[in-house]
Amino acid sequence: MTEVLFYHLTVSTLEEALPGLLERSVARGWRAVVQTASEERRNALDTTLWTYKDESFLAHGLDTEPGAQEQPVLLTTGPDNANGAQVRFLVDGARPPELSAYERAVLMFDGHDDEQVSAARSHWRELKEQGHELTYWQQTDDRRWERKA
Repeated sequence: MTEVLFYHLTVSTLEEALPGLLERSVARGWRAVVQTASEERRNALDTTLWTYKDESFLAHGLDTEPGAQEQPVLLTTGPDNANGAQVRFLVDGARPPELSAYERAVLMFDGHDDEQVSAARSHWRELKEQGHELTYWQQTDDRRWERKA
């Protein structure tokens, strides 16, 4: 089964935390797909990934653009895996699709948003019932990730 990591944002915003995790995934040789709950959020993350650091570049694209299948990081609102990603990131309460095709799935949720926390709890129960290996990580005050479960 797929390894599923729940990342509970308590200090950083998604825009601060996601780029680093994507960089690490690409450095491992993985392709990544990031699923958002809306087109507006997808487009905002697109802008973030172009501008989050002056000294680095994270190649990525949108699922609506030509060449989506070639992108190392693909932003989407749907369940498809057009770029053949090994890791799927789900943000803002996006509903997980079938995850068996992935080595890893990462559900990131804002601990200050009650709807996202509720969605994460629901996704935890569903994915556990499906037999996936789940871990729960929470941010520390210094923005590191600490395994809690």
